[in-house]
Amino acid sequence: MISVSTLKKIGLFAGGVLFGTAGVKVLSSKDAKKVYTNCTAAALRAKDCVMKTATTVQENAEDILAEAQQINERRAAEEAAAVQEAAETENAGAEDFKEETV
Repeated sequence: MISVSTLKKIGLFAGGVLFGTAGVKVLSSKDAKKVYTNCTAAALRAKDCVMKTATTVQENAEDILAEAQQINERRAAEEAAAVQEAAETENAGAEDFKEETV
């Protein structure tokens, strides 16, 4: 004779098959397809929004980099001019000193 545990296993298997079959029917229904379509459309809209934000951030980062490079170039030019001016002042002072000793 069939034991109780074997009957439980057969019952669980049959229930699983029935539930799986019903699940496939539900998941392939027109209503489910509408839900999938709406979710996919929402995901595409979110993707577009994220891409726009990423593009804006990238453009801002490029602008910041360009401005930082300009600041550094301007600063380097000012430092070079200050060094050149100091060298000219030092040379002029040296020439004055030579003239006095002669």
